[in-house]
Amino acid sequence: MPSILDVAKRAGVAPTTAKRAIHEPHLLAPDTLARVRRAIEELGYEPDQVAGGLRRGRTQTLGLMVGNIIEPFFASLVRTVAHAAQGRGYALIVTDNEYDSALERANLRVLYGQRVSGLIIRSGYGAPNLDYLQRMRERGTYVLEIDYFYPGSPFSHVMLDNEGSVFEGVRYLHALGHRRIATLGSYDPVYHPEERSRAFPEALRSVGLSPVEAYQRVITLIEPEAYRLTLELMRLPEPPTAIFSLNGTEAAGAFRALKELGLRIPEDVSLLTFDNYSWTALVTPPLDVIEQPVEEMGRAAVEVVLDAVEHQALDKVVRLRFPGRLIRRGSCAPPRRP
Repeated sequence: MPSILDVAKRAGVAPTTAKRAIHEPHLLAPDTLARVRRAIEELGYEPDQVAGGLRRGRTQTLGLMVGNIIEPFFASLVRTVAHAAQGRGYALIVTDNEYDSALERANLRVLYGQRVSGLIIRSGYGAPNLDYLQRMRERGTYVLEIDYFYPGSPFSHVMLDNEGSVFEGVRYLHALGHRRIATLGSYDPVYHPEERSRAFPEALRSVGLSPVEAYQRVITLIEPEAYRLTLELMRLPEPPTAIFSLNGTEAAGAFRALKELGLRIPEDVSLLTFDNYSWTALVTPPLDVIEQPVEEMGRAAVEVVLDAVEHQALDKVVRLRFPGRLIRRGSCAPPRRP
């Protein structure tokens, strides 16, 4: 098997330069980097990432932990992060925590053992794992949270402007004439401490409305629970005239429940959701959505992490917010008059 010395000889560079082309390519001149990479390709050289990682304390690998890998938002995020990491010469290890911080901790132990250079994590709900994330940083892993972050987290994050998006959605529904607006899940500081449900009551108050007590439920933002909650809400003596779904997975449950009840969208009830999943444009009627720039967020996350890793700036904190985009398709309309 060819060695790094063989690569260096073929490329006409010092062995340290050949190693730098693999581990710190940004430090080399473009023509030098091209010669080394050509030599690697011609010789079929494959570096021992584990051995190299033991010497350096980290590998040429990123970790990505998402909430639920089968959800379209996270599937798109995985693809974007993988492409961006590959473009910078890094491999990617992917896992999910199913929004559970206990499962998250078990997966963090695996990533710790792999000595990943950087970690992009959608943190779960429950007891925070900030202590373990800090331990990973102290060992040389740069940590960035995406889509959700632990309250009081000292780490970088890349997020949607959740509060601004919720306020925009509520203003949109209010302008159509809706006064009974329900969201699929209420804020809870322990069980469900995320930004969209937390912002919803204040968004209502900003347009002169108050949260309806009968609509308040704390649920996990998954399809089965959104389905059951929608059934409950629409069977109330005074059901909501508009439902604001907090993610695309919830929207699927709400849509199914409304169809099962024989209710027409938007004639009987309007439906607005986060996430521009492909199915939302294919149903009848197509759904109004608040689109997240998931690809832009994923690329930004990789850029922040790898810039910090490659410049050994592990304590650097970067916090980015991206605006959502309201797309109107026809699932929201003025409420039906009594």
